[in-house]
Amino acid sequence: MLFKQKSVRTHFSGLIFFQNYQRNLWVKPSHRYGKYNEEDDDDKDPKLRNTKENQLDHFYLYKSKGQHLLTNTRILDAIVRRSNIKPTDTVLEIGPGTGNLTVKLLEAAEKVVAVEVDKRMVDVLHKRVAENGLQERLNVICKDAMKVEFPQFDLVVANIPYGISSPLIAKLVYGRNPFRSATLLLQKEFARRLLAEPGDADFNRLAVNVNLVADVEFVMDVSKREFLPCPKVDSSVVIIRPKPELPDVNLNEWRAFTRTCFGKKNKTLGATFKQKKKVMQLLKLAKTTSLNKKNPPTGNNYECDEYYDGKYEDGDTDGEECFASSTSDLEMNLFKEKIVGILRKGGFEDKRPSKVSNEDLLHLLSLFNQAGIYFHDHVKPNDLGNANAAYLS
Repeated sequence: MLFKQKSVRTHFSGLIFFQNYQRNLWVKPSHRYGKYNEEDDDDKDPKLRNTKENQLDHFYLYKSKGQHLLTNTRILDAIVRRSNIKPTDTVLEIGPGTGNLTVKLLEAAEKVVAVEVDKRMVDVLHKRVAENGLQERLNVICKDAMKVEFPQFDLVVANIPYGISSPLIAKLVYGRNPFRSATLLLQKEFARRLLAEPGDADFNRLAVNVNLVADVEFVMDVSKREFLPCPKVDSSVVIIRPKPELPDVNLNEWRAFTRTCFGKKNKTLGATFKQKKKVMQLLKLAKTTSLNKKNPPTGNNYECDEYYDGKYEDGDTDGEECFASSTSDLEMNLFKEKIVGILRKGGFEDKRPSKVSNEDLLHLLSLFNQAGIYFHDHVKPNDLGNANAAYLS
């Protein structure tokens, strides 16, 4: 079935989407991309608004909000089966939609915690689960998954909105909640990036940061034709399993370091670290870190906070100009030679980050830290539960 640019009424009968009765759906494509906003659901067209008021079975699916429902029972069964759910497990599902996957999870697990921001979907989900007599095992949290604190869970199984894939995975693998595995349905291209290895064309900071704390397994590809409405791209199922032991590294320091290395992943590390702007940034942070170790501050009273996370915006800032004016050329050159010396000592000067393993990157970071060169302000606490701090790409 093809979906035209205008809103189209779509009929279902006998599909998993609704097993016991027929329901009408409206598919409303949108050219606006961004985060979900409940206000967007208020139809400004009086004709459409009256339609919704008079026909309670009708509602819209918004492509721009990632509302693509998987309807193939064979694939849904395969996802549940590969998740290895135990009867005593609590499963976290993000973006349950109308419950195609949720019902199957409830049949396999002791409890399902479903996080869904769309109240319309929540209403349908409650009704669907109640018809299957499973409502006592379902806990629905009607909030934004990126803003809510997840309760304890054993597994994650979800068809997540493509727009939040990276920050959501960061929130899971760098978060405070331990879990056994996460079976996720992702955009195929994103999954390939997640599975990439050093030397692959797709190798990137996302793969580096996830691989530090978790192993990723490819399960299967899923055609875009298995979704309603049909997205523009195919999907893939992957399983993420947190590693039982983590390397002895400050995770905020690691993320700031990889952000520097992979800013231009095909540049040599020597070329990246020789840039005047980067040298000035690292020198400023080295001085601040040394000072803070001697006199730890009681709060965040820094003038230019962006320096301390390894970030720079394009263009000079007042903080950069202020620091540059107070630093001599001799001091800058000596610090640059120190950086280059570390790269040469480890044999990294001519290497490109896209071809370097995590083990080698960890070694290079340790060489920098041993020399008093840091990429993140260590005085600040490690807030691993903060999805923004853990953002991967």
